[in-house]
Amino acid sequence: MAPGSPNDFLLVGRVARAHGNRGQVIVNLETDFPEARFAAGAVLHVGIGGRVEPRRIESVRFHQGRPVIALEGVDSMDAAEQLAGAALQMPAAELEPLPEGTFYRHDLIGCQVRESGGRVIGEVTAVEGTLERSRLVVAGADDTEVLIPLVAGICVEVNPASRVIVVDPPEGLLDLNAKRTSGSE
Repeated sequence: MAPGSPNDFLLVGRVARAHGNRGQVIVNLETDFPEARFAAGAVLHVGIGGRVEPRRIESVRFHQGRPVIALEGVDSMDAAEQLAGAALQMPAAELEPLPEGTFYRHDLIGCQVRESGGRVIGEVTAVEGTLERSRLVVAGADDTEVLIPLVAGICVEVNPASRVIVVDPPEGLLDLNAKRTSGSE
């Protein structure tokens, strides 16, 4: 769902685990803009156990593509371990406009995907990959999940405002990238 009020928060990462003995944590990313979201001095809203608390990032470094951050008020391994699994969020109101043809992940989730001929494929449940290599995860009919590359040659119309993405996939792509989501085959 697209953010609607200034109080909406967007997930930008999750705490994977504690790192070291000084309260740092490793973050699993949920954003295409890690350097902007995880900068020293930035404030993240940490959600765990039904509570959300703002915390300033005191320091950050990247290791193997993931941020290792120190959060204000978290200064021991024990405190960092308690944050495992915590959602790291930012206010939706702080988002900057994107260049033409670029979309925030949350704007695409929930969009209906259909072929240019009108056949409905399903609904976007997630967007995976990096900004340069994103793919739509589409919940299709009959318990299938279809991966569709988010590229201009395949996604010929992306309209988050009307919640529709029109695709013109090469022959066989949808069958090749479909898998059953239920345990039975």
